[in-house]
Amino acid sequence: MPRHIPQQSSLILEPHQVVLKPLVTEKGVHRSHRNNAYAFEVSRLATKEDVKRAVEELFHVKVLKVNTQNRKGKPRRTRFRMGSTKPWKKAIVTLDPEHRIALF
Repeated sequence: MPRHIPQQSSLILEPHQVVLKPLVTEKGVHRSHRNNAYAFEVSRLATKEDVKRAVEELFHVKVLKVNTQNRKGKPRRTRFRMGSTKPWKKAIVTLDPEHRIALF
């Protein structure tokens, strides 16, 4: 069976629209020290190429690879109603060994 190949959207995102916020967690800080990999919350419309371009422009570093995850929203209860948090996209960006991001 042929794989479904998503079409490239004509929407061009600016770097500050792609990278929404850094994810500073205990696991992420450990990953940044050991593997030189940093985690960001990114736009759900962004592709791996968009994330690579945005991180290189915003932080002036060389990106080796980008891994992405689509995270599902969790169910939450508010008083008498059930709701859920919004789904979001996470990107783990691995940098060239000679580059660092001072944010973490």
